[in-house]
Amino acid sequence: MTTTLTPAPTSASAQRRPVSRAARLVPVASGIVVAVAVALPWMVNAYLVSLAATALVMAVLAMSAQLLVGLAGQPPLGQAAYLVVGAYAAATLATLTSLGPVQLLAATAAGAVAAAVTGLLAVRVRATTFLMVTFGVGELVHAAAGQWAPGGSEGTHIPPVVALPGLAPLVRPGWVYLYVLACTLIIATAVIVLTRTRFALLLRAIAAHEPRVQAAGHHTSRLLLAAYTLAGAIAGAAGALLVAVTRYVSPADAAMGISAIALAAALIGSGSMIGACAAAILLVAARDWAGGLLSGHGSTLLGLSFLALAYLPRHRLAGLLTRRDRGRT
Repeated sequence: MTTTLTPAPTSASAQRRPVSRAARLVPVASGIVVAVAVALPWMVNAYLVSLAATALVMAVLAMSAQLLVGLAGQPPLGQAAYLVVGAYAAATLATLTSLGPVQLLAATAAGAVAAAVTGLLAVRVRATTFLMVTFGVGELVHAAAGQWAPGGSEGTHIPPVVALPGLAPLVRPGWVYLYVLACTLIIATAVIVLTRTRFALLLRAIAAHEPRVQAAGHHTSRLLLAAYTLAGAIAGAAGALLVAVTRYVSPADAAMGISAIALAAALIGSGSMIGACAAAILLVAARDWAGGLLSGHGSTLLGLSFLALAYLPRHRLAGLLTRRDRGRT
C-alpha cells in the first residue's frame, strides 16, 4: 500500500484569507460618501451647509476623544478645553494673517502644548478618576477663558479665513464648508494612519492589561501622555476649524456639553474612528436640525438620543467592524 503525502500549500496566495464582501464594499461606500459630501453645497440650502460644517468640526473633536477612548480605554470629558485653546490661538493669529492653514497649524500646536501640560496630571489616574480629572481641567479652562481670554465672556470676532495665498476670503457658507471638509479629510487620514502603527497597538494593550505592558518594559504613563497630547492637538485643530465656520469664539465653546457630545460620539462609535465621526454628525443633526423642527427642543432630543443609543446593542456594530478588519488581513 502506497501512501501519498501532499505538502501543505505554502505560497503567499494560498495563505491569503478570503476577503469578505463587506470589506470589498468599504472603499466604494467611502468614495460615494466623499462624493456626496463634496457635492453637498450644490444640493441643500445655506443653513444646512453651515450645519454640516459645524458637524464636521464635532467629528474632528470626536476623533480626538476616540483616540483616548477607543485605543487607550480612557474616557475624557474635557476635550472642549483644547478646542477652545486652539480656537483662541487661531483667533490671536488672525490679527497677523488670515491664512487658514497657518491658523490650523498654530491651533494644533497650541492644543498639543496645553494637553501635554495638563496631561501630566491626567495620566496619573485611570477610568472614572480620569474622567473626573479631565472634567475638572475643562471647567478650569472654561473659567480661565471667561476671565482672561480676549473679549472676556462676550467672546471675540475673527475675520474670514483664506484657504490659500492669493485667494479671496471664505465668506460664502459653501466655500467655508469645502475648506473644513478638506481639512477634516486630511486630519482623518492622519488619524487612520496613526491607528495602524505600533504605538496604537501599545495603547490597545494598555487598555486590555496595563500591568502586562509594564512588565514588558514599556512606560505606560509616557505612552498615555503621548496619546493625550495627540488628542489635544486634534482638538486644537477642531478649534481652528470652528473659528473658520463661525468667525467667532467665546468661553462657551469650552462648556461641558461640547465635551459630552464628543465623548458620547466616541462611545457610540464602538472603537471605530468612522463610527465616532458618524455619531458626532448625527448628534449635531439631532441637536440643531431636528431640534429646530421640534420648536427648539434640541437639548431634549439630544438627551433622548443619548438614552436610546445607550441601550442599543452596540456590540453588534463592534462585531461588524471586527469582521471587516479581519477580512482586510
